Amino acid sequence: MAIVPIALREARLRREIRAHFRSLGFTKGLDGTLLPPCLDKDGYRQIHEHQRQERLISERRFLEDRSAPLLEHFANGRDIDVGRVAIRMIPIAHTTWQSDLFRLATLLWSVPVSMGFGRRLRYLIWDDYHDKLVGLLALGDPVFNLRARDAHIGWSVTDRETRLVHLLDGYVVGAMPPYNRILGGKLVACLMRTREVADEFRKRYGSSEGIISGAERNAHLVAVTTTSALGRSSLYNRLRLEGVSYLESIGYTGGFGHFHFPQALFDDMRSYLRYRKDMYAANHRFGHGPNWKFRAIRRTLALLGLNPDLLKHGFSREVFIGRLADNALEVLKGTRKRPKYTSLRPAAEVAELALRRWVRPRAARDLSYREHTRAQLLRQINGIVEPRPRVRKRRRG
Repeated sequence: MAIVPIALREARLRREIRAHFRSLGFTKGLDGTLLPPCLDKDGYRQIHEHQRQERLISERRFLEDRSAPLLEHFANGRDIDVGRVAIRMIPIAHTTWQSDLFRLATLLWSVPVSMGFGRRLRYLIWDDYHDKLVGLLALGDPVFNLRARDAHIGWSVTDRETRLVHLLDGYVVGAMPPYNRILGGKLVACLMRTREVADEFRKRYGSSEGIISGAERNAHLVAVTTTSALGRSSLYNRLRLEGVSYLESIGYTGGFGHFHFPQALFDDMRSYLRYRKDMYAANHRFGHGPNWKFRAIRRTLALLGLNPDLLKHGFSREVFIGRLADNALEVLKGTRKRPKYTSLRPAAEVAELALRRWVRPRAARDLSYREHTRAQLLRQINGIVEPRPRVRKRRRG
């Protein structure tokens, strides 16, 4: 096999990167900065479409083999008696039907879902009365650098290294059709702040060893963070139940990341780093430091003489924090050691409050959820968008 000279390999990779950004519709501003094609939710989905198609291709065999029986766990709108919905959180273990159902359901997301890394808590949000899937909740290790979070808490770099162990990030939070049409997403988001989540975290990770530091950690989950898909969030805003705030907006991300680099392109970049025997080619195991993929891309761009600002995609997201412990900020700042959970409720109580506050009133006002059938789901996964049914409102009087 002929050996490709390094200069030729670099020229090919530069062309591939530039062609990819042109295909996404990015342009250069007068000052040389990268300009996204459209800063709205449709633009955000469009940027992710390549990754989503890669994911669907990789999941084709799974869909063929497992989708039919798993679809039975999704509800038809006409079968839902909203007044009888009864919510339960089901923890997900690996290699179970619940794990397969989570895998299938995440394919409905227009933005591809990460598998998470490090510590993870995953749940099916279940309607016991109808025996159907309401939504998904997954919490995982937070990113190391998040300016809005760190400023809100008042962390130094040392503080963050020491006490990030007390946080998780909601990386999958949402409701399935037809529950999503009656504000089921708000219900799912509130379940991040429940007794079950705090207890499960303590049981699984309370005395675990830090992977990066190697130090024994006495960890308590005192707060969770999550971010909107794009810009200001209608799902997470005003999440209050009986005077208790379940999520609080604390700022916005800076619009940096690597989601606009699809896996195929990243694999070519990593192959180039291996060719150069660069440390970032294989430095990918969790524990080798925060956000290896981001740094591997930045390293590749620098070696190719390309602007590292290609990592600035420009899509800013709203950042939220939910305090499980009453004294969460004190624990995170290090001024208190033991958390207090006096205002934390069990999931069943939180769900009932959310049903009363959002779900039942919306279902009474908007009957369009009844038009949904689970037969639509595979078409939705495969990107065939059907027109939303006309809103049917219940007449007064």
